[in-house]
Amino acid sequence: MTTFSIFLILIVIVSFLLVVVIMVQNPKGGGLSSSFGGGGSQQLGGVKKTTDFLDKSTWTLATLLLVLILLSNIDLMNDGTVQDSKVNTENVQIEAPSTTPPPTTENDTQE
Repeated sequence: MTTFSIFLILIVIVSFLLVVVIMVQNPKGGGLSSSFGGGGSQQLGGVKKTTDFLDKSTWTLATLLLVLILLSNIDLMNDGTVQDSKVNTENVQIEAPSTTPPPTTENDTQE
């Protein structure tokens, strides 16, 4: 198994975890923490920490995903094999169509 494959597996796992953490959050500030507490003054002590945990885990997973993508790109670029474009390696000469008429012979002018 190559290192790129390992990076790819890690990227998929981190992406899945990031989706799960984002889906648990509520965009209006409720999310998982709103199901534990009642009103604003009756919140439990751990509810604020739940919101902080989800926020920090989102940023951590997003940062980890970015780092893994950059590292996999560096690994892909430095795998030791250099592949040139086919256009650069074939050295194909393409002839442009000639705009000058072909030379005439003496037989063509005598009619």
